[in-house]
Amino acid sequence: MKKKLLFVFNPFSGKGQIKNKLLSIVDQFVKNGYEVTIHPTQKPQDAMEQVEAHAGQYGLVVCSGGDGTLDEVVSGMMRRKKKAPIGYIPSGSTNDFACSLQLPKSMEKAAKLAVSGVPFACDVGSFNDGYFVYIAAFGLFTDVSYATSQERKNRIGHLAYILEGVKRIPAVQPYQLRIAYEDQVIEGEFIYGMVTNSVSAGGFRNITGKNVKLDDGLFEVTLIRMPRNPIELNEIIGSLTNLIDNTDLIYTFKTHRLNVESGEEVAWTLDGEYGGKHKSVTISAEKQAVEIIVDSEMKN
Repeated sequence: MKKKLLFVFNPFSGKGQIKNKLLSIVDQFVKNGYEVTIHPTQKPQDAMEQVEAHAGQYGLVVCSGGDGTLDEVVSGMMRRKKKAPIGYIPSGSTNDFACSLQLPKSMEKAAKLAVSGVPFACDVGSFNDGYFVYIAAFGLFTDVSYATSQERKNRIGHLAYILEGVKRIPAVQPYQLRIAYEDQVIEGEFIYGMVTNSVSAGGFRNITGKNVKLDDGLFEVTLIRMPRNPIELNEIIGSLTNLIDNTDLIYTFKTHRLNVESGEEVAWTLDGEYGGKHKSVTISAEKQAVEIIVDSEMKN
């Protein structure tokens, strides 16, 4: 009996390059003994719905798209009792989590790995009644990484991210928050926060913290307070530019669970997609909740 594979892809991800690679991708699957069902996504949440409804009929689910497509596929899998391993062929413009998983940039090579690699049980974030794969964020820098062109990132690197965000500080609206984790409570006005399980965010490596492990059941958390004067603003800029954490204005810590409370609604993004506005958010790490196919060397 042939092995069965469900291939879900976003035909518009990135620059739509998958349209030129589709035949060679499917050929890789068939050469590895799979009977393939192909589903191009038709609307937002379609990938999540397809995986939630049909993943049980397949031994492997492979998806192609950006971080948002992977988010949908993982979210659909998390809603299932019986889960299947996930192969990922990154084809978006940022592909942060693919970088963390050390997946090939070549779509053909990523397709081959998806059917020949080894399963890696990685953490998944729960966000109230939803899920995210690698980042939940709010505030100032939330959309900066996606608004900054890749060309500009390549030219001036990490500094582009900082400069793009700093331009917005004079007009930013801080949030009065109460953040509780472990046995700690932090209160104050914050302009930015991110909860991550990734070695990069917005295409920038090492901005999420040190000693990041994707399967330890812990998030890396970064919170930035509202600067009260130009001196504090310069301190924040200097810390971010030089990747210095744990100052009086920037908090960084690891935790498996946190609660964020606000008197007003706060807009969040999950894996680069709009995550709604919330006054109360509970975020927790679901340790080693899904299996993603990676190169055997990545596990070592």
